[in-house]
Amino acid sequence: MPKLHFNNVRSADLPLHYGQVPPWLAQRMSLLGGAIVESIVLEYGKGAVLSRLSDPFWFQAFGCVLGMDWHSSGITTSVMGALKRAVNPKFKDLGIYICGGKGRHSRQTPLELMQLSDKTGLDGDALVRSSKLTAKVDNTAIQDGFQLYLHTFVVSDTGEWTVVQQGMNDANGMARRYHWHSEQVKSFVETPHTFIYGKNQGEILNMTDVDAARAKTSMLEIVKEKPSVMLPEIQRMVMPSHHDVRAKDVNLKRLGSVLNLAQDRSLLDFESLLLLEGVGPRTIQSLALVSEVIYGAPSRFTDPARFSFAHGGKDGHPFPVPTKVYDETINILKTSVEKAKIGDADKQAAIKSLTVVAQRMEKDFEPDAGAFDKVIAQERAESYKHGGRTVFGKAKPPADQDQLKLF
Repeated sequence: MPKLHFNNVRSADLPLHYGQVPPWLAQRMSLLGGAIVESIVLEYGKGAVLSRLSDPFWFQAFGCVLGMDWHSSGITTSVMGALKRAVNPKFKDLGIYICGGKGRHSRQTPLELMQLSDKTGLDGDALVRSSKLTAKVDNTAIQDGFQLYLHTFVVSDTGEWTVVQQGMNDANGMARRYHWHSEQVKSFVETPHTFIYGKNQGEILNMTDVDAARAKTSMLEIVKEKPSVMLPEIQRMVMPSHHDVRAKDVNLKRLGSVLNLAQDRSLLDFESLLLLEGVGPRTIQSLALVSEVIYGAPSRFTDPARFSFAHGGKDGHPFPVPTKVYDETINILKTSVEKAKIGDADKQAAIKSLTVVAQRMEKDFEPDAGAFDKVIAQERAESYKHGGRTVFGKAKPPADQDQLKLF
């Protein structure tokens, strides 16, 4: 009997969280998300974007620097929606297109893929089949009690693809996000197969193959398997249920080095950082975390909550979204991208250097657990200075101005 393999399917468990992303944040998420994607494409190529999106830890960190709730299910819908708005209009330049979405939009995925194939010459039938199979496996073949309500299919102009989809379990109040990447997915059956649109996608299940009967039989067999047998084969990330960001949720050594970097102006003697002179320390803090999302190694994203210290969260955790800082970060990053396109990569190199310097500082940095709460308190107290906003309104000066004197 053919054996199904799921060891390259990644998932994340998240508390269900309802609510809308306010327009003032949604617009910024698209602008910053688009600039980050462009930076990655310029530095590493379009395949690197798809690879990162298939990593649940990177995805969560990415959502955090965009100002979304660091732990909740809403991060998936919001991030993919923001990216779709930012990336699709630039398909000719980036070579990346996003199909599908939440609810009724997920059901439009096949149509969108076929329309894309008409324009590009990609094998639309093969892409639609991949889309349907990933949804079928996560919704039916894996009996984990989660029903899909979001399906996004990210495809490049070479035919490489990534799927990010999410299911809901009303019984336990959790959502589960699934990640797929065509470059890593193993065969659903033992017979190898290559997509016919040119690029080798590895071994996949082709329901039109001569061995389709064996594949269908194996799908039926896996439906009969108990969840306890299937779930250990899936790489999972489980987020906590508490809404606030706590010290135990972040790597204090990594966070502390970034905060120190933002305050230590002597570091601007570092040659490539001179181009960031004049940028305020609060923006340096955000840029350093954005820089890590773009240039950091995969092992750096095991504590995604840390990245919420770039732009806070729409519900005020760990602090309100500093819109002035957010806008300055967007402008600096977009400027660096535009200059890099015409051969002037100095500013892009300066942003990249923030990650290099912060990691150097980590080696000798000794975190003070007590400072964590002070940092959050200071961010909240000074939020009004940075245009702080949440879904509840704009931040106001604290009643007691002495709260600002925390260090």
